Amino acid sequence: MTQWTRRGAIAAGLVTPAVARAQGSQGPIRLLVPFAAGGTSDQIARLVQPGLQQRYGVTVVVENRPGAFGSIGAAAAARAAGDGNTWLIVFDTHAVNPSMLPSQPFDHERDLAPVMLIGTAPNVIAAHPARPYRSLPDLLAAARARPDEINYTSAGLGSLGHLTMALIAQRQGLRMVHVPFGGGAAPAVTATIGNQVDAIIAATTVLSAQFAAEALRPLAQTALTRHPTLLSVPTLVESGLEGLEATPWWGVYAPAATPRPLIDRFNAALGEALRQEEVNRRLTRLMGVTVIASSPEVMGEHFGRQMRLWGDVVRQNNIRVEG
Repeated sequence: MTQWTRRGAIAAGLVTPAVARAQGSQGPIRLLVPFAAGGTSDQIARLVQPGLQQRYGVTVVVENRPGAFGSIGAAAAARAAGDGNTWLIVFDTHAVNPSMLPSQPFDHERDLAPVMLIGTAPNVIAAHPARPYRSLPDLLAAARARPDEINYTSAGLGSLGHLTMALIAQRQGLRMVHVPFGGGAAPAVTATIGNQVDAIIAATTVLSAQFAAEALRPLAQTALTRHPTLLSVPTLVESGLEGLEATPWWGVYAPAATPRPLIDRFNAALGEALRQEEVNRRLTRLMGVTVIASSPEVMGEHFGRQMRLWGDVVRQNNIRVEG
């Protein structure tokens, strides 16, 4: 009995090249991470890498392309062929960059196709235990009494934490000072532990160890509901900021030319990898991520909402960075 290979079937005219492309990647598969190794996006990529490799039967490589708030790696994905071999893992900055860096060489909606909203994890506003703030209202009251004196730090200029605090100050009519540190969240955490700033806003994935060690005091979390790892910490709404949610998130995109069958196959494989017991345990218990594993449509809708919300904050507060 004749055994047909995919290539042999194409040669015989039984399968067109387009259909063959839609059936799956020939590999190797690249997971582009637009940030340095060790960050949360990189950790998620490396957690799902073995599961994807098992399901595709080809080598899966995590490739870090850091720079320009994630836009260098995103541009590389936008330029890649839509053959199912390149996938981009993005962080929440992906929805901020269109307004922060308007001169990028690609269009976020035209040149990239949404694949999945992987999950979310709240930011947390926290302070050193020696500071007098025991709640977010305490911190805001101090800022109201001493304009331009109370400061806070974040993962950096234009980060979701920075924009969240700018939005809070805007809505409350306050003037607070943002103290950005180069190098992401780690230097900001070090400065806050050293009691050099009034407060910090960063993801629970970054601060959970500091809370466990009682090196920092959580004041409020930014999700709509309390996270399972932070059940004693009130939300922004519970702290008196009605209707305010600002949750970090991770997602996946593909080059825009990628056929929908390839996107659906990757979405299914990634969903299975995320649901593996050990992967899910590490994401939820150790990193504090609420796994969503959404459809491409949900990812696209989420991105649109985030881009509009934070674009308005960037423009209204005249926040600028050099790309």
